[in-house]
Amino acid sequence: MSVKRFKSPSRRSFLAGSAAMLATPAIAQDASSVNSAATTQGERDLSEVVRRNISSFRTLDWRPYFSNLKNGAVLVDIDSRALHYWAEDESFYKLYPSSVPLTEELTRRGRTKVVRKVEGPSWRPTPSMLKRNPEWPEYIGPGPDNPMGTHALYLSWTYYRIHGTHDTRKIGRQSSNGCIGLYNEHIAELFGLTKVGTQVLLI
Repeated sequence: MSVKRFKSPSRRSFLAGSAAMLATPAIAQDASSVNSAATTQGERDLSEVVRRNISSFRTLDWRPYFSNLKNGAVLVDIDSRALHYWAEDESFYKLYPSSVPLTEELTRRGRTKVVRKVEGPSWRPTPSMLKRNPEWPEYIGPGPDNPMGTHALYLSWTYYRIHGTHDTRKIGRQSSNGCIGLYNEHIAELFGLTKVGTQVLLI
């Protein structure tokens, strides 16, 4: 591994990154604005050194997406790779970076809901995953090797979950086989906030 990859960032990169951290996120209330070019970032090679990380997330209002907040509401924006959560009583709002499906073919959009919550989930690849990757194991129990991390929210769609990941490189990227991934500390927090019946919308 080359020493060059671990050099400190240049003064210009440091100043640009600092300025970005101080920027105030824009508030978007129009549903179409979340799918603009400003909220989309192209894929990078995981081996590249990323000199700066400017968040393109936008805080949103729930009203264009939900008629009410009964049981709370989760909005997953596939394009900007972010998960939004609103409490039922509107007392707080959360915004989390997420991983999203690798391809459009694996992506599902629409309305669903949380039907089950599992702490320490086990994992089994779907039949289509095993067909694409016959070398994969048929079962992985809870623990550090489990692709679903520490917690999972099962959706009403078969095989679809919002779950954690032990591989933090996946967050903010197109990296899943259909599920939505969060940092383990974020899914643990969301797990505590949601309930069976929480409404979920993927756009």
